[in-house]
Amino acid sequence: MPEDEPWEYSLHIPNDPRAVTVCRRTLRLILTLHGLIPLVDTAELLAAELVSNAVLHTKGPAALRVRYSAGVLRIGAWDADPGPPEPPRPLEHLTDAEDGRGLALIRACADLWGWQPQSRNGNRGKYVWCELAAA
Repeated sequence: MPEDEPWEYSLHIPNDPRAVTVCRRTLRLILTLHGLIPLVDTAELLAAELVSNAVLHTKGPAALRVRYSAGVLRIGAWDADPGPPEPPRPLEHLTDAEDGRGLALIRACADLWGWQPQSRNGNRGKYVWCELAAA
């Protein structure tokens, strides 16, 4: 059973495709230790998409942020590109696509998602996030 106290973790990552695996495994450990095992598979998929986008579409560092409060898990990725993400296309238009599924999967699997411009350590960028209800 998840505890009632809110918590938050941040993992700063280099611009390296291997960082996606590091983030997925770290997130799985965090959620398991906090008793949120039913969310692990979906949360891992969402985090992998968010971090993949941050690493593949930008040139600078990135960060994974995971927060739990009031029964809601928020997963987000910060990257150094302040431009908005491409709007998600409908999943049915992506069946044969090699890429471009990330935000469509996030929209389909998350309860809520969004993005906002954000600075981190003096670097301008954006924060793309999604939420999952624990219940």
